[in-house]
Amino acid sequence: MATATSPNSLLLQNPNRSTTIHFRKNPNPARVNVFNLSPSRRNKSISITCSTAQVERPPSNAQSLDRVFNFAAGPATLPENVLMKAESELYNWRGSGMSVMEMSHRGKEFMSIIQKAESDLRALLNIPEEYAVLFLQGGATSQFAAIPLNLCKPDDPVDYVVTGSWGDKAFKEAQKFCKPSVIWSGKSEKYTKIPSFDVLEQNPDAKYLHICANETIHGVEFKDYPTPKNNDRLLIADMSSNFCSKPVDVSKFGLIYAGAQKNVGPSGVTIVIVRKDLIGNAQEITPIMFDYKIHVENNSLYNTPPCYGIYMCGLVFEDLLAQGGLKEVEKKNIKKAQILYDAIDESNGFYRCPVEKSVRSLMNVPFTLEKSDLEAEFVKEAAKEKMVQLKGHRSVGGMRASIYNAMPLAGVEKLVAFMKDFQARHA
Repeated sequence: MATATSPNSLLLQNPNRSTTIHFRKNPNPARVNVFNLSPSRRNKSISITCSTAQVERPPSNAQSLDRVFNFAAGPATLPENVLMKAESELYNWRGSGMSVMEMSHRGKEFMSIIQKAESDLRALLNIPEEYAVLFLQGGATSQFAAIPLNLCKPDDPVDYVVTGSWGDKAFKEAQKFCKPSVIWSGKSEKYTKIPSFDVLEQNPDAKYLHICANETIHGVEFKDYPTPKNNDRLLIADMSSNFCSKPVDVSKFGLIYAGAQKNVGPSGVTIVIVRKDLIGNAQEITPIMFDYKIHVENNSLYNTPPCYGIYMCGLVFEDLLAQGGLKEVEKKNIKKAQILYDAIDESNGFYRCPVEKSVRSLMNVPFTLEKSDLEAEFVKEAAKEKMVQLKGHRSVGGMRASIYNAMPLAGVEKLVAFMKDFQARHA
């Protein structure tokens, strides 16, 4: 029986045959491209040189021809230049002779990665020294339990403002570990609003006030934050889907937490920014992996962390700083969101966004079609045009365009052009 041959099988048949490995110079000199088997070069030693390519940031309106515009809510699109940098360093990280995925999390190489990631995040958000930064696992959902376990006693009251599905889930999980109350809920209005802070009847004895800063599913976003009236003045925020999308005054919060997979990295990393004086009072039943004190004392290295994910977050932080910081990032996000919302509002009702205009999210834009039977066709045709993951969350239906930091302006412009063309054909 004939068998297919490959460079590897040929080498097995003739171990004396040497191999020349050519590295493609453009765009990535560190990527192995082809194997040339040269009989004339037998018995010669092989020399391979790996170098780290400096990847220039593509224009903000650029997109490679072989990539789609990914409007997924998370895991979400990442900056192309970050992906290219990671590709160039995948095989041999900066001359270390190994990939980040192979490093000991306690070795000097990874220690430099996680320390720089924290330093750059502190610079981005101007995080005060009295706050600890943790790189954890378990998603933001794990923090629904970790927060009351660390900050409350079992009988402590806590206030929750529920503006969407994630705030509701956080409240329900907290019921297992403290005595939470929903002081405002937007459920009756299908989570399309955020309350006036004046109407919030806060409990002065509450341990903290909890909000979800941006509801990924329903597309509502706090543009400002309520002042907690509890005795300790503690405000806690889930910022998973708008983390690092704009400047935030960290000092207004006792704790901020976020899953990385929306704006700052791949799935698998959970970032917690917690005021240090809140650490060390965990309930006795708190699992060791949920105890902030353990993670602070071990610099997020109590056990093996999601090393490659943290490395990717670090590359994203570098990229955000290179763009001029979060003020510049916010300007870009406002521009993208305005273009998309204008297209919806100016469609004469063909497209509709249910969210109150003053609290529309810059990150997650839900919309429906006047003719709901066309929604599946809209998603299908958009995918053919290389715009994917536009189907709305299964709990609400319709469409949703998540336009996080890494979504280029060109992606939003292409979506708007498609929306106008689709309307012209189906109105």
